[in-house]
Amino acid sequence: MILLGSIVNALAIIIGSFSGAVLRNLREETKDTVTKGIGLGVIALGLQMSFKANSFILILISLCLGAMMGEFFRIEDRMNTFGLYLEKRFAKPGSNFAEGFVTATLIFLIGSMAIIGAIESGVSGNHQTLFTKSVMDGFMAIMLTATLGVGVLFSAFPVLIYQGIITLAASLLMKYVPKELLDQLMIGISSIGGLMIMAIGLNILGLTKIRVSNYLPGIVILVLLIVGQFYL
Repeated sequence: MILLGSIVNALAIIIGSFSGAVLRNLREETKDTVTKGIGLGVIALGLQMSFKANSFILILISLCLGAMMGEFFRIEDRMNTFGLYLEKRFAKPGSNFAEGFVTATLIFLIGSMAIIGAIESGVSGNHQTLFTKSVMDGFMAIMLTATLGVGVLFSAFPVLIYQGIITLAASLLMKYVPKELLDQLMIGISSIGGLMIMAIGLNILGLTKIRVSNYLPGIVILVLLIVGQFYL
């Protein structure tokens, strides 16, 4: 089932939100420990994915060129600005529901893991990245609901729609790609995505402040390089 990863992700948010409504009095120490546990798991996933690369030269070139493009277009800054705009626009004073919905939606959607995982699901039918994201989002939903209320639960629906659209688009495009090229693309996307996911894990642990979203153009560059190499 091609949308399985996105469906599981949405269900994890719903279950986490219900759990958060019950566990409202979580200690800050507990939240910190759980969050860092998530970070460690994300790093392990990123390492596992990145080791699939056949050629780290293409990965490195794509990552560096993608970073240059991302910084030039200020992708990370624009995403953050958009997030702040939505928060100001919809999170009305005294309305915990709106604040919870907007805040959770931004956290679950504005990030590279949603895009990478959705593409991987559509290209290869491998939902591992979205399953890992589901665990992250589920625990994050517990913490957010305990703080901001039940509005967090309804963020599951934009997550399902957003990731589902990306997955379906990737799946449709891959139908017109030769199998040999498709295999190379799957390995390449998984590898460069793994490095970005590892960076997310380091950020969650508070060890770095890597502007991960600015690396996203690297996925497009890598696809172009692999396609060019295949047909030349």
